[in-house]
Amino acid sequence: MALPKNKISKQRRNKRRTHYKLKPPTLATCSNCGSTVMYHRVCPECGFYRGRQIIEKTIV
Repeated sequence: MALPKNKISKQRRNKRRTHYKLKPPTLATCSNCGSTVMYHRVCPECGFYRGRQIIEKTIV
């Protein structure tokens, strides 16, 4: 098994890792109510998905 000959410094290690980033999720607008939702998910505001009501939402 290969072993490093010298210790890699924290600075050098962190320079290599600068590209490991999280991307923000891609968002869409709900076709029914216009709120922002993630793709392929039921709208949490109105309960619609692809033009059909999936979850019954009650107004308080």
